[in-house]
Amino acid sequence: MKLGYTIIYVANVGESLSFFENAFGLTRRFLHESGDYGELNTGETTLAFASHELGNANFPDGFIATDASKKPLGFEIAFIALDVTAAHVKALNTGAKEIKAPETKPWGQVVSYVRCPDGTVVEICSAMGG
Repeated sequence: MKLGYTIIYVANVGESLSFFENAFGLTRRFLHESGDYGELNTGETTLAFASHELGNANFPDGFIATDASKKPLGFEIAFIALDVTAAHVKALNTGAKEIKAPETKPWGQVVSYVRCPDGTVVEICSAMGG
């Protein structure tokens, strides 16, 4: 096995793709003409977004949307940045909400957390060991 996709169910796939492009500098790989599914270029593992409608079709008993809870859901996406503070500020200026400002962890890694307009939690961090 290997991780192939991370798919986040959101209210508006196009808006989520645009936010991630503007806030984190990612590029769009694909947006289906229906607007129900899209992908970003992120390396070997694909970061994708799918509509709530598609989520409801996939999960007959429903699901908890990322933007439906006041508290973030118990998962995150982590992006490695050369300058965590600058990347954190850019995400905030693009519309993310701060969860935790950049801080240096005891093991030397700089880490911050933001919540995107679609509810997704993103960790912005320096590379481990550098």
